[in-house]
Amino acid sequence: MQDLFVAHGEAHFRELEAAAVATALQEHDGVLALGGGAVLHPGTQQLLREQRVVFLDVSLSAAAQRVGLGTNRPLLLGNVRATMKALLDARRPVYEDLATHTVVTDDLTADDVAARIHQLIQENATP
Repeated sequence: MQDLFVAHGEAHFRELEAAAVATALQEHDGVLALGGGAVLHPGTQQLLREQRVVFLDVSLSAAAQRVGLGTNRPLLLGNVRATMKALLDARRPVYEDLATHTVVTDDLTADDVAARIHQLIQENATP
């Protein structure tokens, strides 16, 4: 992924990503986990408005711990913490707008997150 991103640029990568998300939403009947920037594409946003979307919210400090400051992610080159903050600040309104549910994940294990999502879905299931 990183090679594609670097060789062809973010715009090309995002178009391929949007096409992959559209295909997955059409063909897959289950959980689809999207990368942080995937929801920025207008076409993806439109498709997600028709879905149940869970925003896995995370604070900057927890995100930095998870990703690490010596990351190989193309968008995080340079001042990793400042770049992460800028990305989170820019993306958060889109995430919040699309979300039907939000789970703050800072102090949760993966199993805790899954249990909370399951609980939310059960509480909001259509009869």
